[in-house]
Amino acid sequence: MVKKILVVGAGAIGGFYGALLAKAGADVAVVCRSDYDTVKLNGFTIHSQDLGTWRFAPAGVFRHASEFREEADCLLLCTKVIPNLDRAALIREAVSPKTAIVLIQNGVDIEREIQEAFPDNELISGLAFICCNRIGPGRLAHLAYGRLTLGSVNGPVSTKTRELNDLFGRAGIECLASADVVTERWKKCVWNAPFNPLSVLSGGLPTSAILASQEPFVRHIMEDVCRIAAALGHPLPERIVDNHIDSTRTMPAYKTSMLIDYEQGRPLETEAILGNALRAGRRAGVAAPYLESIYALMKLRELQRALS
Repeated sequence: MVKKILVVGAGAIGGFYGALLAKAGADVAVVCRSDYDTVKLNGFTIHSQDLGTWRFAPAGVFRHASEFREEADCLLLCTKVIPNLDRAALIREAVSPKTAIVLIQNGVDIEREIQEAFPDNELISGLAFICCNRIGPGRLAHLAYGRLTLGSVNGPVSTKTRELNDLFGRAGIECLASADVVTERWKKCVWNAPFNPLSVLSGGLPTSAILASQEPFVRHIMEDVCRIAAALGHPLPERIVDNHIDSTRTMPAYKTSMLIDYEQGRPLETEAILGNALRAGRRAGVAAPYLESIYALMKLRELQRALS
């Protein structure tokens, strides 16, 4: 049974989902760097539009995974997927033979690095459909949504995947078990590919303003992603673009995670979200001119920031 959990990367997403697992009765420890002192002393305070306000006091708070001395049933990796971050090295000393590694991270084609580093461990890939921001040290604001999709990478839906689903469900969040989590990653990329980079390139506009001004461009980027996914054997639902557009119209004013990272001078997930999708399209021989354009503009923005 999944009981002991370590969350590595306890920012907005890791902190929120760790708090939910603890609420459901799991023993949850966290690796938390930037807010370590606050979280060590006071834990997390979560303000949720749907679930209320509560405090999460982790069973352990660490600066590095190597400080965790127990055996985790599951290790949730919730860091950004960015260049020069060795995710395998980050978690290696906390992974025991019985530990299932759960990726709750953005992007496509992100599992390979972890599979190769831990070939004998169960690997679960997870997608978070959520508006959640860090609003201060140890303080998280859950604005909307929260649904998770989890799927076993190395085979059919596993026992640990189902047990995690049950824990999240008991805490009040919908969690789906998918037998094809790679397709689910492409579904999420359809939304991330336009809105994350456009929030940066527009100088900080919220998703609602981006959509109101540039809906045709947003649609073209989404359609490029759909064509790539289909060519790779992951055809997406016929109305997925319309559904993403409709759901975005009803979202509260929201800063994307990429915009927050940009404003705070942190590395961006340009490669995980855009670059990986574009390279997959090239391998499949799929032209994706709008996706290629937004990727090029983001690389120029990153270069401009690096040179300034």
